[in-house]
Amino acid sequence: MTSGRIAQEGGFCATSVDVAQLCESAVNGLVPMFDVERQLFCFRLKQTQLGLVREGVSHRYTIIALLGLHNYQGLCLSVRIDAGAVLNGLLRDAAWINNIGDLGLLLWLCALVSPERLEEVYSNLKVRSAQSHFRGAAEGRTMELAWFLSGLAHAGTASGQKLPDLGELAVRTYRLLKENQGAGGPFGHVFRDRILTGVLRARIGSFADQVYPIYALAKFGSVFQVPSVLGAAQKCADAICRLQGDLGQWWWHYHSQTGRVLEHYPVYAVHQHGMAPMALFALTEATQIDFSEPIYKGLRWIAGNNELAADLRVVSSGLIWRSIYHRRTHRKYFRSALRFLGLAGSESADDLKIRFECRPYELGWLLYAFAARSVH
Repeated sequence: MTSGRIAQEGGFCATSVDVAQLCESAVNGLVPMFDVERQLFCFRLKQTQLGLVREGVSHRYTIIALLGLHNYQGLCLSVRIDAGAVLNGLLRDAAWINNIGDLGLLLWLCALVSPERLEEVYSNLKVRSAQSHFRGAAEGRTMELAWFLSGLAHAGTASGQKLPDLGELAVRTYRLLKENQGAGGPFGHVFRDRILTGVLRARIGSFADQVYPIYALAKFGSVFQVPSVLGAAQKCADAICRLQGDLGQWWWHYHSQTGRVLEHYPVYAVHQHGMAPMALFALTEATQIDFSEPIYKGLRWIAGNNELAADLRVVSSGLIWRSIYHRRTHRKYFRSALRFLGLAGSESADDLKIRFECRPYELGWLLYAFAARSVH
């Protein structure tokens, strides 16, 4: 375990956040989010006047939470939720899978938790023809394609399984994903479309549309030994790191062609402690390029080095509050429009507020990114 509050990563004085403690807290935070009867994680845990209230369930969030818990459990640390048993439930009735992204997440989890079942899953879910019958592929949705490519890449690490056309399918998925990357480095949200809304969404990508492709391309390039694709991942990573806020903020929306930030807020805690670290750590493993400074600068944001000087961690419950956002949405959209037109939109911290909720996937990505770095 780390000692004290300072960790060293690649010679960089990493963070005032105790990563081991953060991971242990995340595991504790996931426990009340788990619906034991349904064997699924909730959609969110929300603070109300009556206290913390669990709302809904989510198969997608369940998978991501299990990915994180599996990483943590792999270190022989105590975890009270059996990832293998929950995966069995997810596979028993797969009717919930209605898009190619969730299929990719399931392949990803199966490859790590039960690789001996990959051949069965690959066949039963008709993965070879997934691009023709699962939603998200035809529209070219960046996040979903990235999840699918990540799932294929992890499936490629499983030995002894016959997965026909896996490499060819991964290459096709990479090419579809790459179509969404703009000249500025960031990815847009979907394929280009003739209608105006499609053109706008093709050029604008959320932070999720950046980090998931970075991760997917890093894994695809490494597993299938295609080092040339790593340049696309690095170009996107360089762009978001260049645009990172002074307090380590990972911003919300980007213009794929110009590489500009279009919308700063909300700033999501999961981007700071989970998604950016998992993507940039994966790219470091693939390229040996050190992204420690932006990773740990972003991590400090959740611990109070932010616009409101508020620690978003809730030690008593193991949660991390979801985001800092603008209360006045009309101002937010006005600023976004100005930036899209290349005009400056004023920013003010006066109307910023904390969103008091936490979702299982947020703690899942935290564990996925940092579990291996929480012990020596």
